[in-house]
Amino acid sequence: MKKRKLLSVVLLLMAAFNYAASQDLKLNDREYFEMQGVNVLVYSNLFTGGFNDEKNAGIELIHHGVRTAQGGAVRLSHTPEQWDLIPEILNRKVDRASKTIEATLRYKDYNFDSRVVVTAKGKGVEIAVYLDKPLPKAMEGSAGFNLEFLPSQYWNKAYLMDGRPNRFPRYVVGNTITKPNSLKPKQYKGYVTADDRGTGKYIDPLPLETGRTLLMAPDEPERLVKITSQNADLMLFDGRMLAQNGWFVVRSLLPAGKTGKVLTWTIEPNAIKGWEREPNIGFSQVGYLPSQPKVAVIELDKKDKPLAKSSIYKVGNDGKATKVFTGNIKSWGDYYKYHYVKFDFSSVKTPGIYYIQYGDIKTNNFLIDNSVYNKITDATSDIWIPIHMNHMFVNEAYRVWHGEPFKEGYRQAPPNTDHFDLHAQGPTTDTKYKALELIPGLNVGGFFDAGDFDIETGSNISVVQNFVRTWESFKPMRDQTFIDQKQRYVDLHRPDGKPDVLQFIEHGILNLVAQAEIIGHMSQTLSNAVLDNYHHLGDAASLTDGLPYNPKLGPYEVAPDGRSSGVKDDLWAFTSREPELDLRAATMFAAASRALKGYNDDLSARALTQSKRLLKEATALLANQAQDTSGRGNAANMSTNLQLYIATGEKQYVDRFQQLLWPALERNVSGNLLTALDAIPHLDASYKEKLRPYVVKYKEYIGGLEKDNPYGVPIGLTNWAGSGDVMNFGTTISFASKYFPEIIEDSHAFKAANYLFGCHPYHNYSLVATVGATRPKAVFYGNNRADFSFIPGNVAPGILFRKPDHFENYDDWPFLWGQNEGTIGGNTSYLIFGSAFKNLVK
Repeated sequence: MKKRKLLSVVLLLMAAFNYAASQDLKLNDREYFEMQGVNVLVYSNLFTGGFNDEKNAGIELIHHGVRTAQGGAVRLSHTPEQWDLIPEILNRKVDRASKTIEATLRYKDYNFDSRVVVTAKGKGVEIAVYLDKPLPKAMEGSAGFNLEFLPSQYWNKAYLMDGRPNRFPRYVVGNTITKPNSLKPKQYKGYVTADDRGTGKYIDPLPLETGRTLLMAPDEPERLVKITSQNADLMLFDGRMLAQNGWFVVRSLLPAGKTGKVLTWTIEPNAIKGWEREPNIGFSQVGYLPSQPKVAVIELDKKDKPLAKSSIYKVGNDGKATKVFTGNIKSWGDYYKYHYVKFDFSSVKTPGIYYIQYGDIKTNNFLIDNSVYNKITDATSDIWIPIHMNHMFVNEAYRVWHGEPFKEGYRQAPPNTDHFDLHAQGPTTDTKYKALELIPGLNVGGFFDAGDFDIETGSNISVVQNFVRTWESFKPMRDQTFIDQKQRYVDLHRPDGKPDVLQFIEHGILNLVAQAEIIGHMSQTLSNAVLDNYHHLGDAASLTDGLPYNPKLGPYEVAPDGRSSGVKDDLWAFTSREPELDLRAATMFAAASRALKGYNDDLSARALTQSKRLLKEATALLANQAQDTSGRGNAANMSTNLQLYIATGEKQYVDRFQQLLWPALERNVSGNLLTALDAIPHLDASYKEKLRPYVVKYKEYIGGLEKDNPYGVPIGLTNWAGSGDVMNFGTTISFASKYFPEIIEDSHAFKAANYLFGCHPYHNYSLVATVGATRPKAVFYGNNRADFSFIPGNVAPGILFRKPDHFENYDDWPFLWGQNEGTIGGNTSYLIFGSAFKNLVK
């Protein structure tokens, strides 16, 4: 009876499906297929060679405003993991006459090419796979066409395979088998993606269902998709069986021994008749000062006719809302996919609780008060940063965030090792240590990079510099964290009588000075030796067994004295010398030596010694290298000389700083102005006057941003979203308006804060965890991402641009790092921006 009822509902929905699709997919000027409510992208975004499958490439479906499917390509696994082989896209051809987009895919390891041709047909597309040569024997039973669907948009929804009803699971369920590792398709650079624990076998998921016609989400018209296969079975897999970031995969195997058109699918995404994307009303979730500019940016479907006016309502003490302001809507114009209008309500100044009403859309409430920005950095400094302290046991009330990680220390990475996180050990170790030899003394201090547990040296250098800038500029005396280096113990929300920022500087320097003193220069990274450890989630202390590896022991065997084991899980130090990195470290050491003076004099002196040494050695090494055309070496050298001058007062350093500064500003004023501003308190008035024309030039840059996008801030368009650019912009404004208020208006800094706190494309959530009214982001890419949770104070990279015209930030799926991964570098950039901004608004 239940099955009959469900089928009746499906028939009704299918009738609606056919009625709604009165329009057909068209090949638009941006080279993807489009009709209202449906975009089908065909290799607009490609798989990367750095991180392989980032779930951001291939054939993609943007369905009623949300990118719900991606990864469409010939793949070698049922449920590919991140590090599985990906195809190289050799070419992409668009034929408007035939309404087709064609791409050639190659797997070099197998000398195998295929062609994927996508053709618009009515309300859907046909996807066809062509082979000029039969499948290589090694790929038979492995090569197939895959399309992956976002689990968070489908779990708990129904599906039918050949009319058989079922439901997408909220949590991964299903059946698996094990196969010998020798049968697993070749992995990325030889790395096996999961530890087989000595079994010699890997896990292979079995399909949830198999058939020729798949109807996805017939109970949800916005997500309804029909997939039919003419000449091969469709298999539905749950990719989360092998990896928490896996998607639901629809797959058909390619036939053996055949050429020509070997596989044909038809995909019909439902388009709701008359659908228009709901307006996204961007505003600051944190709220507004009574005196500041207050402008909401409203993102509209291009078919949505803008309203003439919008209103502000104030919530009274009795809980009733009263309209207190109505103002005009002003058009800004089109920006990529959507149309933008602005609503200025700056005249609303009375402290209280408010919301915006735009037509039928009512926002959540926000505050107007002089105190709204007082606590914007507290969660980041009190919680997120100390949780990411490496080599420490971190406790919070009844909860242990992690035990003390990596007690066994770090081993020398072998020469000619290509690492899976974009690091590599060159032909030599550049140290006195032999391959896999334990390097003593590195397991101290430092901060986890992000959602993983490595120490990225470059990031940690930036982190300490951010802490020093915060300390020297604002002297924050906040003390909410107990930190004991001898006990290697951290306790949150427990003051210990010492300013937390000074303790953070000390913790970062302990590791970085150890690198300089023990290795002789800065390492690239202290990171995982095996991929199975790299994607570890949970307690960092459980990533390794805490015992040094002993090659004399068998796998997983522990020595009788309990002091070593046969587990190859020790982390490696990648030590190839990079003079530019040494220069950056010299900058940071010089600055940190000042901050630590009087707090930890021994560490201060050691940092200054390493700064001078690294500057001298790195400058000599760079002089012997080919000409640096990037300017990065000069920029690092410029900053180092400034910091050494501030630390020592020696004239040689200030002369070299100024020699490098002015050409750098000519090349790139927006990228170098903040460094120039740092020097003002330490140089004479003539320096400030010489800097003035460049500040005027920066004002012109600000004006250009106002014309570039409706938010008036730098919006990044790469595969890492642009919160960092926005924070750097806000920090630069905060200092420039302090020193040159007659040129740079401090009101521009509010645009950066508004963007971070909700006034941005796609949605209006605050991008800082727990900072915001009722709509801070709820999920982030952190080491607890598998729990669909967050660490308070985390700052998301932000709104990610997907070529050619789509912005997104998932708040129901944490696993895309380019939009959701908080990093130690990014979060300490937020600390300096937040501190500068709070100082500005006082």
